[in-house]
Amino acid sequence: MGPVEKLRRKHRKVLEAVFTDPVLASISWRDIEALFGALGATISQGEGSRVRVQMGEVWANFHRPHPQKETDRGAVKSVRRFLKNAGVEP
Repeated sequence: MGPVEKLRRKHRKVLEAVFTDPVLASISWRDIEALFGALGATISQGEGSRVRVQMGEVWANFHRPHPQKETDRGAVKSVRRFLKNAGVEP
């Protein structure tokens, strides 16, 4: 069983939201970070709002949104690209 099959329902819904077209801009960054953790990613804090996420050999840098809690469309596209590169799709 792969990492996607082991996800809880909430994490699976977030994964599906990340891959929804048209791209959603209403996904909570906290939920995205929880998804990364559920998939076994390593998350480390950078300077300021920077976050480095690594899954196997694939890594990416993201910026936590502030002051709002939700990501914008560009960030969701970056998360989608990162997950695809790591071999994760719904």
